[in-house]
Amino acid sequence: MRALRVLLRKEFLQIRRDPVLLRMLFIMPLLQLVVLANAATFEVKRSRVWVVDQDRSASSRAVVDRLASTGRFEVVGRSATFDPAEQALLGREADLVVGLPRDFEEDIRRRRHGIVGLQFNAEDGVQAGVGSAYATSVQHAYAAELGGGRHLAASVAAAREAPTRGQPRLDARTRNWYNETLDYHHYMVPGILVQLVTIVGTILTALNIVREKEIGTLDQLNVTPIGRSTFIIAKLLPLWIIALAQLTLGLMVARFIFGVPFEGALPLVYGAAALYLVAALGLGLWISAVVETQQQALFVAFSVLMVYILMSGLFTPIRAMPTWTQWLAQLNPLMHFIALMRAVLLKGAGVAEVWPRLAALAAAGAALMTLAVRQYRKGGA
Repeated sequence: MRALRVLLRKEFLQIRRDPVLLRMLFIMPLLQLVVLANAATFEVKRSRVWVVDQDRSASSRAVVDRLASTGRFEVVGRSATFDPAEQALLGREADLVVGLPRDFEEDIRRRRHGIVGLQFNAEDGVQAGVGSAYATSVQHAYAAELGGGRHLAASVAAAREAPTRGQPRLDARTRNWYNETLDYHHYMVPGILVQLVTIVGTILTALNIVREKEIGTLDQLNVTPIGRSTFIIAKLLPLWIIALAQLTLGLMVARFIFGVPFEGALPLVYGAAALYLVAALGLGLWISAVVETQQQALFVAFSVLMVYILMSGLFTPIRAMPTWTQWLAQLNPLMHFIALMRAVLLKGAGVAEVWPRLAALAAAGAALMTLAVRQYRKGGA
């Protein structure tokens, strides 16, 4: 124990005396959390709309006004034909073309049925899909108002007075659970926080050990009577503690800057983080054992973490991947911790709901740490 205490003191002093490392540990991850949480979003806040109004009626203008009033759609041009609209889409001057055919108002008055054409620039499929969902929901809301006779334009008042007795009516009432305001930050911030904790646990662990290889400190430790397990614990425990401290700072940013709700128990989050960091530190230790320089360590670490992140469900849902990829993703501890963070913080999930995730994190930690310790040799591979 005395040797472990001496080594731990040496590690903490070494970290404290390295100003670059301190900035990497605390300042940069928090800045990345604030920036990435705002940048990494599929939310479409404003789409540019080109209007092709061939009817030029009060009803057609009401449709466009309803879109513009949401604040998500900005009318950038109007024309009576589709040729200028297609040029606007081609030149990326517009994201959406709203087509209102002739006799649009007449169709609403007589048949209570009007057609609104929505043409999207689907070069960015995600943006087109989200924008289509927004526009369609607005049109459905407007159609419901027409059917209920509220806020109708004077020119279509006759449609409100048309006989509708005996027709079935269905009122759809929706409620958004777990994220009532549909704030995308609530979904992204927990995942990005896990990613930043991973960087500390994996990349800095690898760099910290490989750096001592390069400067010869490990060669000096080779001649000491320190056991391999004592040395490994002394190298990993400070970064394990620092990563948990960084998680605490990140949770404070999530709560007080982005308003992420903490519906579940924070001790469950920290317990899962403690298990996950064993896997992250084990991966960093394994990388340090198979490389000789910090440049090699960075290359290997980023190569592995790129696969980790892309198969974690951070940016794209796992269920949208091919079946074989979904099975492969089950081996990714990053995916399990992100899913657990979102379930606990947003849904208020307890141990009974997330125990499969905890079991997966424990298994990943045991496997990676065992592999790393076997690969590792004190003083090098």
